[in-house]
Amino acid sequence: MARLWSDDHKFGTWRRLWLALAEAEQALGLPISDAALAELREHLDDIDYEAAAAYERELRHDVMAHVHALGDVAPLARPIVHLGATSCYVGDNADLVSVRASLDLLLPKLATVVARLAAFAERWAQQPTLGFTHFQPAQPTTVGKRACLWLQDLVIDLAAIERARAEVRFRGVKGTTGTQASFLELFEGDHDKVRELDRRVAAAFGFERTWAVTGQTYPRKADHEVLAVLGSFGVTAHKIATDLRLLAHLKEVEEPFGKKQIGSSAMAYKRNPMRSERICGLARHLTTLPAETAHTAAVQWMERTLDDSSSRRLVLAEAFLTADAVLEALMEVVDGLVVYPAVIERRLREELPFMATENVLMALVKRGGDRQTLHERIRVHAQDAARRIKEEGGSNDLLDRLRADPAFDAVKDDLDGLLDPRAYVGRAPEQVREFLDGEVAAALEPWRDRLVTTEGLRV
Repeated sequence: MARLWSDDHKFGTWRRLWLALAEAEQALGLPISDAALAELREHLDDIDYEAAAAYERELRHDVMAHVHALGDVAPLARPIVHLGATSCYVGDNADLVSVRASLDLLLPKLATVVARLAAFAERWAQQPTLGFTHFQPAQPTTVGKRACLWLQDLVIDLAAIERARAEVRFRGVKGTTGTQASFLELFEGDHDKVRELDRRVAAAFGFERTWAVTGQTYPRKADHEVLAVLGSFGVTAHKIATDLRLLAHLKEVEEPFGKKQIGSSAMAYKRNPMRSERICGLARHLTTLPAETAHTAAVQWMERTLDDSSSRRLVLAEAFLTADAVLEALMEVVDGLVVYPAVIERRLREELPFMATENVLMALVKRGGDRQTLHERIRVHAQDAARRIKEEGGSNDLLDRLRADPAFDAVKDDLDGLLDPRAYVGRAPEQVREFLDGEVAAALEPWRDRLVTTEGLRV
C-alpha cells in the first residue's frame, strides 16, 4: 500500500500516462515519431527527483516540472509530451489508478477477516455466554452468535467496497475544462478520433469506463464515495475491537498474546489488548476522513478550484494506508482469538438464576401455583440475593433461597435443569449456521482463492 502511494508509483504512472497518450495520438494520425515514443519507453522509471525539484522551485508547478525533467532525458519526445493535456490528465488519472489498485489490495484482506471470523463463529456457535445490553447482564446468547454480529457488519463492508471498486472510472482525456476542445483542435474537428483517443488511453490502463462529463477534474464526489465506504469499515473495526477490549476486561475472550509480550513496563501481570487498542485508534482516524472529502466535493467552484489539491494529497493516501493497517491488525486478532469457557460459565452461573426465575414461575403455574403470589416471593428472594452480592460481596444464592422455600417444593428437583444455559440461548446456534451457510458463504465465494494465508501475516 505504501508503494501505491509513493512518489515512484505516482510519477512513474505520470510517465506511463504521457506515453499512452502519445501512442494513441500517433495511432490516430498525429505526427509523432517512433523514436520519440522509444525515448519515452526508455525513461519510465529513471526519475531525476533533484532535477524535478529544481524545476518546481522555478516554475511553481509540479506537473510542468516533471514535463521538463522528462524532456531533458527524452529530447526527441519533449515537443509531444503532454500534448493537448491539462495537469489533471496525469494527476487525476494517476490517482484513479492508485485508488483502484488500493481497493484491489484491501478486498482480499477484508474477505480474509470475514473467513477467519466465520471459522471462529462456527467453532463457538453453541457456547452459551452471558449477553449484555447497556453492558448490563442480559439474556444469554452464544460466543459464535456474538461473533456473527461483527461478521454481519463486515459482510456489509465487503459488499460496499466491492461496489465502490466496480464504480471506479478513468478521468480519461478531457482537456482543460472537460470539453476536449484541445484534442478536437489537434484532430481537426474529428469527434470520432477524440472519442477513440479517450477510449484507447483508458484501455491502456485497464479501464472500461471513463467519466462521460468532467470539469477540469473528475468529480470530487467520487473520492467521497470511496472514502465513505472506507470510513464505514472503520466504524465496523472500531466496534469489533471495542467489544474485544470489553471481553478482555471480563477475561472471557482475548486477542492473541505472545509468550514474551509485555503488557506494561511497570505492571508485569498486565495483558493489555494492544492490537485492539491500535485498531480503535486507527479506525477512529479513518472514520474522520470522509468529512474532508465531503467538504472538498462541496466547495469545488464551477469546473474546478485548486483548494482540493493539497487536501487530496493527504487524505487519499492516509485513508488507504489506515484501512490497510486496520485490516492487517484485524487479520492477526481474529486469527488468534482465545476463548475462556470456564470464565464464561462462571459468570453465567452467577447471573442465570435471576434470568431463570420466569421459567421457574411458569413451571410452578403449570403445576397449579398462583402466579401473583409466587411472583412476589421470587421478587423478594431475588432482591435479597442481589443485596447480598452488592453489599456483602457474596455469591448469588438465589437458588438456595428458592430450594429452602416450601412454595417451590414442586420444582425443587427440577431447578438445576431449569438453569441449563442452553435452554436460554434460543435459536442462536441455528442462526449462526444459517447465517454462515447463507449470506457469509455467498459473500466469500468470489474470494475463496484469494484469501491471505497465515504465512502472509505480520506478527
